[in-house]
Amino acid sequence: MTITELLKAVDRLVEKQRGKHLNDFEKVVIKGLWSGQTYSEIAEECGYHQNHVGDVSRQLFKILSQELEEDINKYNFCWTIERVVTSRQFVIGLFNSNITWCNPHTLDDVNLSGSSQLNGDIETNYHDLHLAPRIVKFCDRTEELKTLSNWVLNENIPLISVLGLPGIGKTSLVKRFIDLNIDKFDAVIWKSLKIQPALDHNITSILTKMGYVNPNLSEDETPLCQLLNSSILRAKKCLIILDDVQEIFNLGVFSGQYKTEHQGYQDLFRRIAETSHQSHFILLSQESSPDMLGYNDDFAIAKFLQLQGLKSINFLSDRGLKDKESWSKLIHLYEGHPGYLKDIAQLIKDIFAGKVSDFLAEPEIILTVEINRNLAVMLQRLSVIEQQILMQLSQTDQPRSRNDLKQSLSLSLTDLINGLQSLNRRHLIQITDEKTMLFNVSKVVRQYVRYCGSK
Repeated sequence: MTITELLKAVDRLVEKQRGKHLNDFEKVVIKGLWSGQTYSEIAEECGYHQNHVGDVSRQLFKILSQELEEDINKYNFCWTIERVVTSRQFVIGLFNSNITWCNPHTLDDVNLSGSSQLNGDIETNYHDLHLAPRIVKFCDRTEELKTLSNWVLNENIPLISVLGLPGIGKTSLVKRFIDLNIDKFDAVIWKSLKIQPALDHNITSILTKMGYVNPNLSEDETPLCQLLNSSILRAKKCLIILDDVQEIFNLGVFSGQYKTEHQGYQDLFRRIAETSHQSHFILLSQESSPDMLGYNDDFAIAKFLQLQGLKSINFLSDRGLKDKESWSKLIHLYEGHPGYLKDIAQLIKDIFAGKVSDFLAEPEIILTVEINRNLAVMLQRLSVIEQQILMQLSQTDQPRSRNDLKQSLSLSLTDLINGLQSLNRRHLIQITDEKTMLFNVSKVVRQYVRYCGSK
């Protein structure tokens, strides 16, 4: 469902209720909600107070709840509207103001996405990418793109994890793969677990999108069983993207530990990897669990792709920077992280007149407000043990051994080793010497930890 289809749907429902179309501000609010923005982010973007955004949103939710006979709020707005429209519970006249309510069993020849479908069959060439990013400039990820393409198209790996720091380019890589290969799949569906993490809802949504409208589940049959028992994944080549998978893991503990309410995902990932079908799940996450790292490699049923920083200076082209001979040093300083470099490039342009050499002449590494914010969110996920290890590693510029860390910290050997493994799975530490196993942190993380520690 596109944003245009959404606005038309909501506009017809609102007009039916109050006799007036959506105004420009209401359209901005709906677009913001659809893209996952908070009230404060919408307010900042359009210049209104967030309380006003909240008031307008609640008025719209009330109208939609009455018209659709659903309890709609800011938490379920996106998926409820999408579910009702794509399930073809009603058809919206896009060229007049009429709304025709229909029984789904009479809509065999109607498809809101533009293709035909027989009731109960799997929809052909269905694409739901409204939560996927729009790629303006693709980073130099040629090798990673080849690897991902080979795993999906040639080796038919059913479960793939793309892992890395926030902003490293996970979503861009997968979206680029989809843009180049979308015609090779019967269905492509992109889900964000940050917007809607509930497993049963997401699976039911997939079933609905694929032609299983309002499946009648028996008391002992879960949506997961319905998905696996159906012919969807076997009969058609489906590509399901689950973005922000870290949202189903607990905060304040070692990485990859599922929240109680989301433990069903562990079974989903295992079953997708081990059962016979021709579809693919790609998981995007900032941190990994044993399920996502791949297991039973002898049978090649799961793979993981960990994204590193960029090395080419081409990423900095067309960003208004000078001193091209210094770009490589800038990329090395920020470890080729696209998100960091984008913010730093704008900072250099704004404050240093685009002169990279002047920026690099500063006595310490500079962190932008956005970099600090992202690191703060990421470090909030750490356990107490991981925080202690990270603080210790950040005290010096030199890599540290396990024995050195053990002597410096009041931790048991088990806690130290588990903490190092968890930090590694979060991509927050580096192994600088695989023979002697020396551990270090990036300059950016070290600077942030030192800065925050001094406050």
